[in-house]
Amino acid sequence: MPNKVVVIYSGGMDSYTVLHKALQAGKTVYALSFNYGQRHVKELEFANKVCKELAIHHKIVDISAINQLLTGSSLIDNLDIPEGHYAAENMKSTVVPNRNMILLSLATGYAVSIGAAEVFYGAHSGDHFIYPDCRPEFVQKMNEVCQIANDEAISIVSPYLKQTKIDILADGLKMKLDYSKTWTCYNGREKACGKCGSCLERLEAFNLNNVTDPIAYEE
Repeated sequence: MPNKVVVIYSGGMDSYTVLHKALQAGKTVYALSFNYGQRHVKELEFANKVCKELAIHHKIVDISAINQLLTGSSLIDNLDIPEGHYAAENMKSTVVPNRNMILLSLATGYAVSIGAAEVFYGAHSGDHFIYPDCRPEFVQKMNEVCQIANDEAISIVSPYLKQTKIDILADGLKMKLDYSKTWTCYNGREKACGKCGSCLERLEAFNLNNVTDPIAYEE
């Protein structure tokens, strides 16, 4: 099957847009989602539903056992989710040590096993403040490693690496995507909190694109 690619798909709006970008480029998408013990595991329900609607290949892999090695992140430990913008110092508590390197390594192995040539993931410039594994130099080096780690060269593709969430949403709106099918909030409650860095960045993107966010927020 030609143009086979793996898309790391969290169920959030960035990876949702990347997923559709790959589809619109004519790729045969194999979506890959991870349960790494994140408190917002609700995002995987959204990912599963979208993939079923699109009738695309989808695996949800439980790697939560690794959290006995990874500590200190409010996304996986019993710590309060910080409120405020990503640029704020307190948002560093949302960093999961080495997360994207782990996920990309697993996705690369999956790509080799199914004969895919590329792995897509949704890093963007808004992540650069606090997430080292979303920065251009990380993607460059990871791409170099994945070219030689197996007999088959795998390319790491991050189409929005130098763009903002505002740009991602703008592109998705051009594709007429329905963002009610995504979950962004770091709190996995019934409604989005509207106060964590992830929510604030999402709301800012909708505001600056002059559209209303279709998901429900807590009062």
